[in-house]
Amino acid sequence: MSFAAFSKDFTANMFTSVENQFITKYLPQADGDAVRVYLYGLYLCQCAGDFDAETAAKLLRLSPARLLEIFEFWEECDLVRILSRAPLMIEYLPVSTAAGKPKSVRPEKYAAFNRELYKLLQRAQKDFKPYEMQRILEFLEREPMEQQAFLLVAEYCVKKDGEKLSAAHILNKAQKLCREHKYTYDQVEADLADFNAREKELTKLFGLLGIYRKPQESDYALLEQWAARGMETGAVVACAEFMKKGSLASLGTLVDELAEKSVFTERDARAYIKQREALTSAVYKVARKLGVKVQNPRPFAEEYAEKWLERGYSEESLQCIAGLGMKLSFGFPETDALIDQLYSAGIVDDARVKAYCAKRESELKYLQKLQPLCGVIKKTLTALDAVAAWKQWGLSDALIAEAAKRSAGAASPLPYMNKLLSAWKQEGISEPGALPERTEHAQTAPRDFRTKADINADARSARERWYALRRNAALERAERIKERAARDAQFSEADKALKKAEIDLAKAEVFSPEELPAIRARIQDARAARSEALARLGLAEADFLPKFSCTKCSDTGFLPDGKMCDCYHE
Repeated sequence: MSFAAFSKDFTANMFTSVENQFITKYLPQADGDAVRVYLYGLYLCQCAGDFDAETAAKLLRLSPARLLEIFEFWEECDLVRILSRAPLMIEYLPVSTAAGKPKSVRPEKYAAFNRELYKLLQRAQKDFKPYEMQRILEFLEREPMEQQAFLLVAEYCVKKDGEKLSAAHILNKAQKLCREHKYTYDQVEADLADFNAREKELTKLFGLLGIYRKPQESDYALLEQWAARGMETGAVVACAEFMKKGSLASLGTLVDELAEKSVFTERDARAYIKQREALTSAVYKVARKLGVKVQNPRPFAEEYAEKWLERGYSEESLQCIAGLGMKLSFGFPETDALIDQLYSAGIVDDARVKAYCAKRESELKYLQKLQPLCGVIKKTLTALDAVAAWKQWGLSDALIAEAAKRSAGAASPLPYMNKLLSAWKQEGISEPGALPERTEHAQTAPRDFRTKADINADARSARERWYALRRNAALERAERIKERAARDAQFSEADKALKKAEIDLAKAEVFSPEELPAIRARIQDARAARSEALARLGLAEADFLPKFSCTKCSDTGFLPDGKMCDCYHE
């Protein structure tokens, strides 16, 4: 015994703590006497001094037999342990360590419940096995849910599942309600009423989306998430009507998009979807004109189409601009830059846009006529601007064609033509007839408007073409010899045998070394047959290799270390 103890006055002012698990899990299934006995015994555990069971029974107005019966009930719940019955000695156990083992269920306690449950099962033409009924009764023993509340859950599942009804589904639904602290008939009835309303909503959404399965728990969870974000049911329905076909996941993506834009009401949702549809249509039409594949139109709509339509451009104007952009190999960024230029110039309405595009396409056709005379000119707005400038200078088509002929072979024909035509304009020449005649015996070289960089680039291009011709000739010659040998049956068969044996040799070195001698013998035989065929054809192994004019650089002009070969300046 400790040398110190609480006084009676001190003890009278202390508190008796009751674990929450006792209140939520055990108290609802115990009667009033059982709760009084448990709490009074818990109080006595903290009091010093002798206090026997008979005295406790007298104070609680219970018989000793009834007191023992009650403590036996709490022992079944693993909350106390009876150490002795005469005299009665009780040891209290913590609620948190209650094992919760299945206890023997008294049939008379659930007689009415079982009759009502069997009626529901007959309606669904279902018969639960004994172990399934045992699980249900154990659930009612373990959880504080009212029997009538559980029957309401079972009735809901019967209506929902029909012949597919299962005890597991009923228990899962009841367990979910218990986790939400819904134990009474009224609480369960209110929850199922909301559930039925959500089921109607889901059924409507499934019909709009073309989904032909029954709603699942995860589907209801989605509805709850959307409602928690403030999304009206009408807004979700509007999204489903717009999609016409899809899954709840894809519908959720659209609903999330609306939430990001702070669109929650049905009215705002329909307005947003209408605008979104217009933007999507504009994106796809422009993409088709440009020849660009678009999988997700949303980024293009937000970055480009929304701005274009807000500036007043119609779909017809955008398609006209995109048609021009396609001929110039534009994508969305280049088309957007062009529209920025048009907007800065005040070209917005359909008529002015069509006139601009018609003018540009006319300049493009003219540029294409010049290409056979001067070589390739990149199709850019800068090139079209140059054509427009030449026309403004008052130069004739014949003079422009003459400039194109003289720029043939230049690394950059367009700058060369610009210099020629600019010089002729300064000299007042507008027709080719006004140009000085060039005779075959003229001692003076024609005027060259190329820069030093242009001249060097042209020289480099000419030398690269020269090397390419030499190298290709050597490669083609070796390829023709290979084709000639391959047409010979003996050579072809020996060559195939040699290649196969070499592959087998590589595998055998790793996996089966014992086969190496036989494979090496096959390789020697194949090489001998191949050499015999080459001798008969008058060829040698060296003939299969290209014979370059320069063995140092292999007719490339550059050595392996990147330096120029000696032959580069020859």
